[in-house]
Amino acid sequence: MATKRAAPGKAGSKTTANTRLFVLDTNVLMHDPLSLYRFEEHDIYVPIMTLEELDNNKKGTTEVARNARQASRMLDDIVSGSEHDIASGIALSGPSRDLASGSLFLQSEAINGNLPPSLPTAKGDNQILAVVMYLSEKFPKREVILVSKDINMRIKARTLGLLAQDYFNDKVLEDTDLLYTGSRELPADFWDKHGKDMESWKEEGRNLYRIKGPLCSEMLVNEYVHMESPDPNERPFNAIVQEVTGKTAVLKTLVDYTHTKNAIWGVIARNREQNFALNLLMDPEIDFVTLLGQAGTGKTLLTLAASLTQVLETKRYSEVIITRVTVPVGEDIGFLPGTEEEKMTPWMGALEDNLDVLNKPADTDPAHAGQGGNYGGDWGRAATMDLIRSRIKIKSLNFMRGRTFLNKFLIIDEAQNLTPKQMKTLITRAGPGTKVVCLGNIAQIDTPYLTEGSSGLTYVVDRFKGWPHSGHITLQRGERSRLADHAAEVL
Repeated sequence: MATKRAAPGKAGSKTTANTRLFVLDTNVLMHDPLSLYRFEEHDIYVPIMTLEELDNNKKGTTEVARNARQASRMLDDIVSGSEHDIASGIALSGPSRDLASGSLFLQSEAINGNLPPSLPTAKGDNQILAVVMYLSEKFPKREVILVSKDINMRIKARTLGLLAQDYFNDKVLEDTDLLYTGSRELPADFWDKHGKDMESWKEEGRNLYRIKGPLCSEMLVNEYVHMESPDPNERPFNAIVQEVTGKTAVLKTLVDYTHTKNAIWGVIARNREQNFALNLLMDPEIDFVTLLGQAGTGKTLLTLAASLTQVLETKRYSEVIITRVTVPVGEDIGFLPGTEEEKMTPWMGALEDNLDVLNKPADTDPAHAGQGGNYGGDWGRAATMDLIRSRIKIKSLNFMRGRTFLNKFLIIDEAQNLTPKQMKTLITRAGPGTKVVCLGNIAQIDTPYLTEGSSGLTYVVDRFKGWPHSGHITLQRGERSRLADHAAEVL
């Protein structure tokens, strides 16, 4: 790839003729400053109005302001480090360390596009549209495409006959139905194809099987596999993939947390996925756990039960730390008085609800055996609640930068509202002996500009799959109430 490129659309080289010219809207740079390097061999064009809007949004401590400042710094590094004339294009291969091989063009001339009279040129969006229209007319043999996160901007561009598209590079998956679920149902003929020359042995009371076959290469470490038995009197086969080498895999049977003898803080698993989740939460070799599921599937309850057991009973961790993004569903209620923990209290209603469940008196109904426990009447319950509260710390996301958590059980609630950058900031707080658990439902995102495909929770589920010290499970069945389950389905 040549380092010096012709002006956009000049038929100077075959590569330039075949590459597209992407005109960047301001919101793309404010969403992802690294978008300057995300267009591979294609050229990018930054209008003057985009720079003007970056300047107007650089003040403050918000994520948008930080990204605007970072984008401005990156543009400054690219421009100041170039020996070539800006009008002829600046090669991005050097500044991007070969991530991008196209060129950056900055608007260096006054442009007055022929916009309809109903679109006032005083508005920034319309000035950017005028630039796209001008470039499309100037270089008719080249695809000139507006890239914007603003839906209305894209609609206006298409109305004017211009090419426009969303910025897709931040999306982990286009279709979230393809997101890793953490479990796999084995086919009925699985043992016929994979049971030949099978090895089996026992470790710590659990059976392990070394199997060979075509399906093994598709399995991931710490993925759960299950198979229903044709005989209703036989128990179904549930196991976790311990290791994968080519077409050989080692499967390990699970601890059965559906049985009352294995109850965790009085809680038993009510379905297969909850059993998988408790196996992940109680495994000391798993440092990072992600639990997805709709409302009422038991994500918070199971995680709190596992954390309290490992903090107060087995002493594996010193305390529980809970954090979440403070994004309101409705109108914001304004400033809150008090300390950091007092300010976070209104956001932790789910924590209080689940602690009430975990600390309720023992249920004598056999249908609800294993739910709650008897702690010596009301006095015992009050003392237990005080002890629990002393070992649970509620922290705000705003003060996490620079911290290190040692031997802590860190719970990130409502993680679907985090950006990938925020998720990275939180997970990298983990020091030796710390376990991080992310809970969320990607169908309930309250943060503006985040979608199911670009959420930080989707990002970490996809990036961590197959790592030996992480695990993921998508909880399928709601266990809150018949009303909640029906509402989740029909509303």
